[in-house]
Amino acid sequence: MADTSPAPKNACMSLAIIHSRALDGMQAPAVQVEVHLANGLPSFTLVGLAETAVKESRERVRAALLESGLTFPHNKRVTVNLAPADLPKDSGRFDLPMALGILAAAGELDPARLASHEFAGELSLAGELRPVRGALALAMALKASGHDRTLVLPVDSAAWAAQVPGVRVRAAANLAQVVQAFRPVPPGEAGVELPAAPSMVRGTGHDSPVDLSDVRGQSTPKRALELAAAGGHSLLLVGPPGSGKSMLAERLPGLLPPISDDEALVSAALHGLASPHGAAHCAGIRPFRAPHHSASAAALVGGGSPPRPGEISLAHAGVLFLDELPEFPRSALEALREPLETGRITLARASRQATYDAGFALVAAMNPCPCGWLGAPQRLNRPCRCTPAQLERYRARLSGPLLDRIDLQVEVVPVLPDALTAAPDGESSATVAARIAAARQRQLARQGVANARLDVAGLDAHVRASPAALQLLHAAGTRLGWSSRRLHRTLRVARTAADLIGQDTVEPAHVAEAMQMQRALHA
Repeated sequence: MADTSPAPKNACMSLAIIHSRALDGMQAPAVQVEVHLANGLPSFTLVGLAETAVKESRERVRAALLESGLTFPHNKRVTVNLAPADLPKDSGRFDLPMALGILAAAGELDPARLASHEFAGELSLAGELRPVRGALALAMALKASGHDRTLVLPVDSAAWAAQVPGVRVRAAANLAQVVQAFRPVPPGEAGVELPAAPSMVRGTGHDSPVDLSDVRGQSTPKRALELAAAGGHSLLLVGPPGSGKSMLAERLPGLLPPISDDEALVSAALHGLASPHGAAHCAGIRPFRAPHHSASAAALVGGGSPPRPGEISLAHAGVLFLDELPEFPRSALEALREPLETGRITLARASRQATYDAGFALVAAMNPCPCGWLGAPQRLNRPCRCTPAQLERYRARLSGPLLDRIDLQVEVVPVLPDALTAAPDGESSATVAARIAAARQRQLARQGVANARLDVAGLDAHVRASPAALQLLHAAGTRLGWSSRRLHRTLRVARTAADLIGQDTVEPAHVAEAMQMQRALHA
């Protein structure tokens, strides 16, 4: 008969639980790092759906403990469970929680103080703490959870996490510093506190070294740039080589209104998901991303396993510049359709999905034909030699649905040398930016979003177009065979034109200007 009596408890067994967080897109779900020490054959077992980088933590943790002058239980059976078990865990962010859990299970740290903190950090073999991806996402998730805990991170990561208001963040340079702060404190003695996260200096919204006054002539493209910045509209510049398309696009960030605190926080969080140091260059500055035309669809919209944000998300709250637009892979361009409409991108994979913000201002540039000289002034003596079939194939690289989502499509004509030297200096970026900021403020006060983000209900409620303006729009749309989407986008641009002069009602002149800004590929 089998013995059913309970097995005797082993007094040498001990358990410690350390709070941490994983990354799942922009989310940072809570993870409990459970460390169990028991008698038996010496081993270090890691369970809980850990990926390769996490499994390698065993060697980093062992070396870091020894090099920091701490004890590793070589004669124990060490089991580390990352719960919940069905949540994928990646990267080295769990090194620090594992090391602290081993010491806490051995009775060397105060479990009560550890319970009121969350930890993340990658360990070097010498015990130094290296920054982790997604520090801002960790802090934002901790705030959303409602737990009254303090977040402990490596110094560089802590500086970013501290930007989230209402979250206590402590910084640590190495494992020994963290251990010293959480050792049991004898009665009557004061414990050692970790230092607060270092402060950061945010940039201003207009740190660009280039200025709109550098562009001579080009009154129509500069007006299109102003409309794009004021209403958040997408813009396509079509012109021969050297006509100034890239020069114009590079000046758009200096025209945009200063980035808000919420936008800066989300932008920095997205950059922090891409790289531990990714947020450093965009603190308080609207990003400007200009990927090469060889970029794949995954590079543009994001991808990988686990999914990481792509260029469109890294350009959130800033500018995405796609030069030589028809040279991009067709699959990459078609992947831009939904983000242009919604301002978000959802990456779905077999085992998980992630949603990232992608509220970028698209500026694209292209030549009018394969050789580039179609429509160039005769004085340039550069005639176009492309056949109609070549021109048709070239323009067919851009699908109708994609072009239908680009609000402004403007021709950029080369400025001749004599006109280039004789042209007066135009308005500076600061002057134009002041008008744009006022127009954007009107939009936010009226409807809460930029004109480009108005949905159909918002158009009906806030555009305030006169009957004559609507009649002109509908007549032109019928004659040109425009889709409903194109009509709505034209109306949004017209609303922006009215906002730039402080006019409440959209008039026929504003509609006419919006229609004129869409002739580059439809004339």
